[in-house]
Amino acid sequence: MVRQHHIRPARVLQTAHAVLQNPLLKNIPAPVWVKALEQVTPAEIRTRPYLPQHQPLDPRAKKPRNLYKPTKLTFPEDKLRREFYRDHPWELARPMMVLETNGMDARFRDWSTGVRQPGMKLSGECVVQRQMWLMENQGLSKEQAYDTARREFYKLRHQEEIDARIAVEEARMVGAYFGKTLLQVGVEIEGHQYENWKSWATREITMSKSSSDSALSPSELAQGPDKPALEDMLEEAAVPV
Repeated sequence: MVRQHHIRPARVLQTAHAVLQNPLLKNIPAPVWVKALEQVTPAEIRTRPYLPQHQPLDPRAKKPRNLYKPTKLTFPEDKLRREFYRDHPWELARPMMVLETNGMDARFRDWSTGVRQPGMKLSGECVVQRQMWLMENQGLSKEQAYDTARREFYKLRHQEEIDARIAVEEARMVGAYFGKTLLQVGVEIEGHQYENWKSWATREITMSKSSSDSALSPSELAQGPDKPALEDMLEEAAVPV
């Protein structure tokens, strides 16, 4: 159930004037706040304004809907961003700056020079803006502009990786230590999980073996556990299905 707006509090001045005009209350002085409210009236209206619509209304609709719902703002760059980050999902893992210094950073960008812009970190937004400039100024199609911008982006990203690798090698030559790489950390975690699984599998196989030995005869139990058979069961369990 939609709760309606109460407009009676907004008409308190009109209500006070109507009450004071009653002949029975002519000897009663008006409240002090009435004069103040006459001089400084409330500026806010209580009615909800009808928001401007950016899309034409459906003529088949009998009853208008969502009149007070803000319209969804869409920009041409939105589709280009979705396409780029769909093809390059790992670019979202890179830290990016989402705030501007003074709100006029776009004035210092010249996308005719390429993807790299001064004061802006290389990211997917550079590809999107470069693609938009190529489509609007050089008349390229979306696919052609996307390929051109991606080619420039790949070249610069590859150069960044080479520079970072050279910097690490030079730092190690003078004694710097960077710790373990992500690959080494992943291998250690995987090995630790494998050892935990191996110990758990050994206990499960031992319990299964003991439960099966309880049904054997005393002469068979005197032979002791079959160690090679246990190792074979572990090897079979380690083979992925």
